Amino acid sequence: MKILVVGTGAREHAIVHALAHEADRPGAEPHELHAAPGNPGIGDLATLHAVDQNDGTAVAALATGLGVDLVVVGPEAPLVAGVGDAVRDAGIPVFGPSAEAARLEGSKAFAKDVMAAASVPTALAHVCTDVDQVAAAVDAFGAPYVIKDDGLAAGKGVVVTEDRQAALEHAAACFATPRRAADGTPEDPRVVVEEYLDGPEVSLFCVSDGVTVVPLAPAQDFKRAFDADAGPNTGGMGAYSPLPWAPEGLVDEVVTRVAQPTIDEMARRGTPFVGVLYVGLALTSRGTRVVEFNARFGDPETQSVLTRLATPLSAVMLAAAQGRLAEIGALRWRDDASVTVVVAAHGYPGAVRGGDPITGIDAAEEVEGVHVLHAGTSRGDDGGLVASGGRVLSVVARGADLAEARRRAYAAVDRIVLPGSHHRTDIAAKAAAGEVTLAG
Repeated sequence: MKILVVGTGAREHAIVHALAHEADRPGAEPHELHAAPGNPGIGDLATLHAVDQNDGTAVAALATGLGVDLVVVGPEAPLVAGVGDAVRDAGIPVFGPSAEAARLEGSKAFAKDVMAAASVPTALAHVCTDVDQVAAAVDAFGAPYVIKDDGLAAGKGVVVTEDRQAALEHAAACFATPRRAADGTPEDPRVVVEEYLDGPEVSLFCVSDGVTVVPLAPAQDFKRAFDADAGPNTGGMGAYSPLPWAPEGLVDEVVTRVAQPTIDEMARRGTPFVGVLYVGLALTSRGTRVVEFNARFGDPETQSVLTRLATPLSAVMLAAAQGRLAEIGALRWRDDASVTVVVAAHGYPGAVRGGDPITGIDAAEEVEGVHVLHAGTSRGDDGGLVASGGRVLSVVARGADLAEARRRAYAAVDRIVLPGSHHRTDIAAKAAAGEVTLAG
């Protein structure tokens, strides 16, 4: 197939990596891969095109000109901006929801409304339009306080804190940030205050063609910046899959109680959801609860999940885009485990320092079972690789079990040189040691 992947991050690199390696299967023909705009790592596997990923007209024109068979829209911003709609209007299959359906991620208040209509178990919440309302809500729920920006915030719009003043300050910052709808019109900022959910969190990706739901393998990510879940929330500092501690039947439960009812409700509203519904879960003492929805693959969980997928990803995405997902059936998975460790730039998740040189990626990939995915990278004036974002690289390792995958991942991380960088050293450590406990 000829496939165009839209996006710039490690998630998109993971998708392109999976598509490129489908050619490793006996008798398989290689895909012709394109990316807009991509990154240097993606450029090793696909032809890059300097197109604004949020410009639906430009992306549709590129896809039409290339004559692609499928467009995959990776990040949330292009989805919410309607890039998928523009490409569909050009008659090209798209893996990714419409702008209306992507509101499941673009507005947490909208997502709560859909969950209520679909009887999806989730945290109690108040939607607030000023700080006084937030103050009343946090006092009603009590600590820990959970404050969420209603709009897109690159994974960093959520604060969970015992400090009431910090909660109110985050809410005030959200209200002070100008908001615009997908069509560019100004919107009044809103903040969602939720009850705190105890228990470990799980990420489950569910592929949908608007009717049928096919789950992927569950994963767990690490949001906090530093070891032992210290520091502020980030876009994600690492992930692993599978989850040996997860309750038996968890995936079936989530599909039955969460994903399928949500997909059915979106169809009932006339906005069918095609693509990946990311279901963020908390396994609480009162049962499984939804923390949030996203309208695309999550980063960095995608890096670990896709490397374990044995079913060709291209077949799954095209079937979803064409409304044929029921033909795919249950997905096939490799028996091994995967651990992903994010290498972040100096200062992340605050103001980051760009331009630092990156070396050692080739040496890292000499470690058995390891590949390195680019996120915040670019080429310097001399053509060398430099850091140009917060989360710079994802080091992905597979092993017979989580312990082996961890050893390989950190052996590879140790070979990468990025001045001032940092990474967590405890990704999947408790799971590998059998120390993850469920709430109860």
